[in-house]
Amino acid sequence: MNSIADSFRFLLSDLTGVDDCALPAAPDGLPDALRTEVAEASAMLIAYQGPSYAGLYVSRLRRFSRRRDVDAALLGLIAREMARRMCYDDPIRIAQHHLVTSDPGGAPVVRHRFRLDELFSALPGKIGRPLLMGCERAGWMHLPVSMRFNARSGAGRLRLRMEAGLRRWRPFSARYASERAWVERWLHMIDRSLTKQPAAAWAVADTSAMIQGSGDGYQRGLSDWHSLIDGIIKPALDGTLPVGDLRAAVDEIVMLSRGGSTERVAAAIARIREEAGCGV
Repeated sequence: MNSIADSFRFLLSDLTGVDDCALPAAPDGLPDALRTEVAEASAMLIAYQGPSYAGLYVSRLRRFSRRRDVDAALLGLIAREMARRMCYDDPIRIAQHHLVTSDPGGAPVVRHRFRLDELFSALPGKIGRPLLMGCERAGWMHLPVSMRFNARSGAGRLRLRMEAGLRRWRPFSARYASERAWVERWLHMIDRSLTKQPAAAWAVADTSAMIQGSGDGYQRGLSDWHSLIDGIIKPALDGTLPVGDLRAAVDEIVMLSRGGSTERVAAAIARIREEAGCGV
């Protein structure tokens, strides 16, 4: 199936909520050493959202598995990080996880902290958007909310099943749209790096590690990532920012971001731009 037909099928599945896609086959050119890993990722994505979602993963991976300038190590990094990012942590995902991994009767009651805007952005757009607008007007976007996940009791597991059942509506949420756009931009930057500055391709692919979990940490990492792309990577690949060693610059920002210092990230980006003669 070509990529245009793939995209149409994924879109149709999202719009109808009916996922009758065939189980995805491994992409052409996939090294034998990665076949088990990609198969496990596909199974995880089927459990997360359905066969068409796993098909989207395989279709995205196929863009790189056919390239001669992508070795097995880089392809493995892309495959792992893309699967992780496509299984982003929202309340639906947490409920799914506790249903599968918790032992009824012996499972602990677990609390997860989210931001209020995260909860509203996980709802279908017609419901979530007005709530997000009201939340923003009231200044409650960053308000922390603790959610209880109880797989111990029958009532608790029933609630988890109801929350996990919202999976069907996930593709209609603002969070789904933003995550899908993020993954596409990340893959586009890897693709451009392979063409323009192949020595930096690994570092560009590894920038996904900046974004982890949920809550304030997730939002901080996402903000740092966009600052890195817009401030250094994109202009360097466009040829407007002559960074001497793009890989080293990217590695530095990733390390600072994972250390939890947005201020140091911003300062380092400004310094790298100034050293490249572009100013801030």
